[in-house]
Amino acid sequence: MDFVELEAIEGLRWSWNSWPSSKADQAALVIPLAVMCTPLMQQAELPLLPYDPVTCSQCGAVLNPYARVEYTSRIWFCSLCLHKNTFPHSYSNIGDTNLPAELFPTYSAVEYARAAAPPPPSHNWSGANGVLLSSSSSSLSSMVSSSPNSGSDDPRGIRPAFVLVVDVATPRDELAALKNELLLVLEQLPETALVGLVTFDSMVRVHDLEFSDCSRVVVLHGERELSPVQIQQFLGINRTKQQRMGKMPFSQKQGFLLPVSECEFNISTAIEEIQSPVVKPGHRPGRSTGAAISAALGLLEGCLVSTGSRIMVFTSGPATIGPGIIVSSDLGYSIRTHRDLINGHAPYYSKSCSFYAQLSQRLTDASIVLDLFACSLDQAGSAELKDPIERSGGFMMLGESFESNEFRKCLRQIFTRDEEGYLKMYFDATIEIVTTKDVKICGALGPCVSLRKVNNLVSSSEIGEGGTYIWKLGTITNKTCITFFFEVSDEQKVQPGSAFFIQFITRYRHGNMGIRKRVTTAARRWVGNRSPEIAAGFDQETAASVMARLAIHRAETCFARDVIRWLDDTLIQFASKFGDYVEEDPSSFRLASNFSLFPQFMYYLRRSQFIDVFNSSPDETAFFRLMLNREGVVGSLIMIQPTLLQYSFDGPPIPVLLDVRSIAPDVILLFDSYFHVVIHYGSKIAQWRKLGYDKDPNHENLRKLLEAPEIDAQQLVADRVPAPKLIRCDQHGSQARFLLAKLNPSVTQNSTYTDGSDIILTDDLSLQVFLDHLQGLAVQS
Repeated sequence: MDFVELEAIEGLRWSWNSWPSSKADQAALVIPLAVMCTPLMQQAELPLLPYDPVTCSQCGAVLNPYARVEYTSRIWFCSLCLHKNTFPHSYSNIGDTNLPAELFPTYSAVEYARAAAPPPPSHNWSGANGVLLSSSSSSLSSMVSSSPNSGSDDPRGIRPAFVLVVDVATPRDELAALKNELLLVLEQLPETALVGLVTFDSMVRVHDLEFSDCSRVVVLHGERELSPVQIQQFLGINRTKQQRMGKMPFSQKQGFLLPVSECEFNISTAIEEIQSPVVKPGHRPGRSTGAAISAALGLLEGCLVSTGSRIMVFTSGPATIGPGIIVSSDLGYSIRTHRDLINGHAPYYSKSCSFYAQLSQRLTDASIVLDLFACSLDQAGSAELKDPIERSGGFMMLGESFESNEFRKCLRQIFTRDEEGYLKMYFDATIEIVTTKDVKICGALGPCVSLRKVNNLVSSSEIGEGGTYIWKLGTITNKTCITFFFEVSDEQKVQPGSAFFIQFITRYRHGNMGIRKRVTTAARRWVGNRSPEIAAGFDQETAASVMARLAIHRAETCFARDVIRWLDDTLIQFASKFGDYVEEDPSSFRLASNFSLFPQFMYYLRRSQFIDVFNSSPDETAFFRLMLNREGVVGSLIMIQPTLLQYSFDGPPIPVLLDVRSIAPDVILLFDSYFHVVIHYGSKIAQWRKLGYDKDPNHENLRKLLEAPEIDAQQLVADRVPAPKLIRCDQHGSQARFLLAKLNPSVTQNSTYTDGSDIILTDDLSLQVFLDHLQGLAVQS
């Protein structure tokens, strides 16, 4: 069974592709029943249907290829609840030779465009024409019958809105680079997109973009924590009670959030005039990051922009005053570390997390996305900001400089266009799951929020964002991946061999602001407890990714040693269940090929930066975990167990073991850990390169050998956002630590026989010792 081919068709990866028919048998599997879903995965043959879907009147499932159809009587039986439904009149000509696309056997995923899309804007770097707008501004979560209304009837709300929150306490050279990039972003926006500007240092300034005679701003004190109503009153945005509840349209003229076509000159001038303040010696710059984000959010809430909105924060250091403070401005106080968090020596951490948790709820309710671009050599406070960024589905980038290519690439990637010229931004999404009655929904892990909507398919056992069958996402991309967890219901006896179905219904706003619905229906089979199909259907790569998400979910509330102990216990139970061995004889232990890599994945997960936070700052750990929690199986696996390619004169590049023995003087290694790409030159290769042999026409092979990993590394960097850091190093050089830290330490200072290999100075267990211990524990009676 090729799980990758199935994923290309369905956009789904299953930890188990055949499910046991009872809850007790499910518990014996050890690894949970999970599906890693990439709702908007790009698919080669995805039909776009220009009409509304036909839904079951009982369970709400959409008509799909697994439904039983009676053409003569124009009725269909839902494959999920078996309810009988009639076709609408528009399906009167349906027949064996006249099938709608959603009934084609090859289309397990289809997409519905609810209304005709407006004409696309022209696409050029120097400017963009307007986008015609729909007359509805209700958020998609309000279109789900059981979801709360979070939108309004104001037609302006349908336009995308971008509030730029800029840290003016950025060093002068950095600020100049940032301003240039922001001006380029403005040129990329559609002319009808709404835009606002908030700048901050120790004070927060909300810029009036309509007033052109001079620069006009509303200044808010950075130390004060203001309510949304207070912010709106200061900005002069006054609404009645009915307008605040979304029952009446809001049409008051204000100049803080305007279409690009009306304020392009004013906002460009305001950005160009930003200047860095003078910093007091011995102190950090005054930054009121939390107050600035709160002001931007209050502005969007006040203008009732509830769909297609982004607050984009650009900062170069931690908040030093006001709500969300990270560290004192006095340089005598160092910024918090993991040890400080564990020992309770981070005085501002809990209060700041509480403040951002409140913002997170407001962001979710209003369908607003929070993005963070932090470029600094020190921490900037992204650990505290992780919750609102992740729950809103926002983007986080940690870099060293706004002048770096990584920052430019990330920012421009967000504002890229599709073939029709629309922004590749999909806002205000909901994912609804419908299953057969024998499958219960436990929850989800990823950049989503539970809407707490319960029906008879929702399990009482919650995992992550549970207690619902509908989740909300502030934004979604073609690569956003959510892990959903399920369990088997014991309410009725399931017949092994019969099929069960799970349907994923994703509603979202396309870049043209039209509403679309992607429907994916998947079928799998129930099997008996001892059926060989259970083992054959195990996807060890997906299982490792699922366990990684569960591990970082636990790590948010548990100590690292407790998470590692849980991983070890789970792995021992798994090996004992699925290994082939004689009791009390470790040498007899064997795992089938589709199980054999799983212990290796768990070994590298245990010592990864997601669990072992040594040598990582809280900001870096927050970034790593946020990225893992939204990546698909392939990306997650690279994060857990990096790839290593060897380039030599003997032939084309080949994958080699992630082991210190793979280092050799006459080879080049290309290491990819997702966040870092390392080109490691063996000592002989490095010496030849330094002597310039590659420039000698007589050594053409050496030149080609040096070029090959460079080309492949550039391809890896180009295809990934945020871009990984590219590191070039020589054997025994200081930068080689990025590679050595991830290699299996099969040869250490304690090894008696090194065979000329490099040595890693560590007390960590090697992979072989780890597996030996696992075998010994798994075969115990």
